[in-house]
Amino acid sequence: MDDVAYIHTPLGVAKIMGDTDGLTAITVLNSDEPLTDVIPESLEDAVYQLNEYFEGARTQFDLKLNPEGTTFQKKVWVELQNIPYGKSKSYLELAKLLGDPNATRAAASANARNPLWIVVPCHRVIGTDGSLTGYAGGLHRKQWLLNHESPFKQQSLF
Repeated sequence: MDDVAYIHTPLGVAKIMGDTDGLTAITVLNSDEPLTDVIPESLEDAVYQLNEYFEGARTQFDLKLNPEGTTFQKKVWVELQNIPYGKSKSYLELAKLLGDPNATRAAASANARNPLWIVVPCHRVIGTDGSLTGYAGGLHRKQWLLNHESPFKQQSLF
């Protein structure tokens, strides 16, 4: 049985699930859940690293992961972790990295089923034309994450 924690993020409440074998899921919710007062020991490092990420102090995660998925999905999720912070790849580029440029739809489907929000950075995959395409957390969150990671921060005019 997974431990569960609910934490505040700039994009809403995140639900973190996992145990000593690793994280199984991190999702952003569209509803308010009561925040967890005492974080389970198995999730403490994930909470700490996510907070560092949102503070701008972390660009890579070092967490034990244990998501459930098919062999192909897991291969895609590993490849997503190779996309550097502040960079993006297209779905076609992702399929080519997986060894099959014809697997664009399959790669996109696996990307959409990524259970580990932010830690496995599916938000870094965009359309070939540079457009923001579907994102389970909502396109506004995808845009926020890409802006957060951008080396070119928007300057205030005032």
